[in-house]
Amino acid sequence: MQKNAKIIQRINSLQKCFLKLKDGNDALLRLLYEAEVSEQVYNSNAIENSTLTLEETDRILREINLDRFVTERELFEAKNLARVVAYIHQVAPEKALDLEMMLLLHKMLISNIRDDIAGRIREGKEWVRVGSHIAADPLRLRELIHSMFVEYQSSGQDHIVKRIARFHLRFEHIHPFVDGNGRIGRVLNNYLLIREGHVPINIKFTDRSLYYDAFKAFDQNEETKIMEQIVARSLTNSYHKRLAYLERQEIMPLNDFAKATKQAHNNLINKANRQTISAFLEKGRWMIGRDL
Repeated sequence: MQKNAKIIQRINSLQKCFLKLKDGNDALLRLLYEAEVSEQVYNSNAIENSTLTLEETDRILREINLDRFVTERELFEAKNLARVVAYIHQVAPEKALDLEMMLLLHKMLISNIRDDIAGRIREGKEWVRVGSHIAADPLRLRELIHSMFVEYQSSGQDHIVKRIARFHLRFEHIHPFVDGNGRIGRVLNNYLLIREGHVPINIKFTDRSLYYDAFKAFDQNEETKIMEQIVARSLTNSYHKRLAYLERQEIMPLNDFAKATKQAHNNLINKANRQTISAFLEKGRWMIGRDL
């Protein structure tokens, strides 16, 4: 409990600093968000077993030919998700998240991949299984989605980390779509974070094992602590990156920082993974800001 309290306190402090510095820096923040799109797309698709690397994802989004053959599905998965990520950045501040918006985002994501299911929830006998978990009965989906939104909206007294973690776990437990639930679920996390005045998060492919453990814990006991840990760490990472740029620090690789400050690199990596130092991942590499 004490550890969680420290993390929450840290996030609150980072958000306060961010809100103080963000005014007048819209252009910089937009550039940072745009630069993160390929990372968002790569990590989210990799969690769903896409074979594309981060570099290949970036090349696809910049319309550069790849050096190998990839399926049409993987191309559309990358391009469509990039459109969705960019779209929510524009619309989330202005429009509340509801079922209609959720269906629109799903249509954008699945178009040209599975047009027969794009933009609609499961119906009839469209049952799905996620690991050993049989997702909700198609006939109950609208009721469960409504309850999911009510639960989120009525939990305003809880910290955003807890609210996002529970919403994400609830959404994936329901699994309202035939396909695309994981990607849409992670998009919805950021939609809600942006609306609540926070920065978007990027759940990393390297955290996939822990991420799956979070779903297992929820499916078995409605336990949310593992997902809260993932969300908190991802949110802290995102704030660290933005503050380093907003404070106009010198951005350097963590190994260079270790040499410059005569600290053990492995020790700093461990602290970065725990987010107890202001390091952040950028293009898969640990970076840190240093005052000039």
